[in-house]
Amino acid sequence: MNWLTKMEYKYGRRAPQRLMLLVAGGQIIAWLAMMLFYAPLPLHLVLDRWSLFRGQIWRLITFLFVPVSFTPNPLFFALSVYLIYWIGSSLENAWGSFKFDVYLGLGVLGAWLACLLTGTGSAMSLYYSLFFAFAYLFPEVQLLLFFIIPVKVKWLGAIAGILYLLNIIFAGSLASSLALIVGMLNFLVFFGKGTFLAIKREIEQRRRRREWQNQWRDR
Repeated sequence: MNWLTKMEYKYGRRAPQRLMLLVAGGQIIAWLAMMLFYAPLPLHLVLDRWSLFRGQIWRLITFLFVPVSFTPNPLFFALSVYLIYWIGSSLENAWGSFKFDVYLGLGVLGAWLACLLTGTGSAMSLYYSLFFAFAYLFPEVQLLLFFIIPVKVKWLGAIAGILYLLNIIFAGSLASSLALIVGMLNFLVFFGKGTFLAIKREIEQRRRRREWQNQWRDR
């Protein structure tokens, strides 16, 4: 992506660093406030088209601070927040702050567009996109499924991708399906072409393999 390289050369030194630390910290504060003082707090933070048009523009940012998990169990909440922070930090370490900030910003833009399409929005597609990017870059890394079973990230990413695709297909309305697609704006911009070429290459290899096997059977 030449445009991204040019932008990084021009603006990279001024890129904010460790934005995922801000997101994780905001979620922790929101979760504590929700559990200790005011349970309906997320209702004032989420993306809502009607509220945005009434001037509540803080929702354009605060939706990132809605806890990724509403569990009252502090251990499970801490693990979920840490996982998101770890994935985001790993991407930033691999790309550098500027490219990661662009990726994160495009994900936020995707959430805004999804909100305009359906009336509501969340950071869930953004978290999916972070995980998909991580699986794309680090396919051989292992995570412990259910804290016990070691599974390579590429397989978890494939399963998550299939589930996300099914959500798009069975979303229930065209607007909802489009919202899920634009929610992946950052992943499509960064990896869309590479993913398409990889799938095309895999299909071509399978076709050639079948042709080769058929030739040997005919002999």
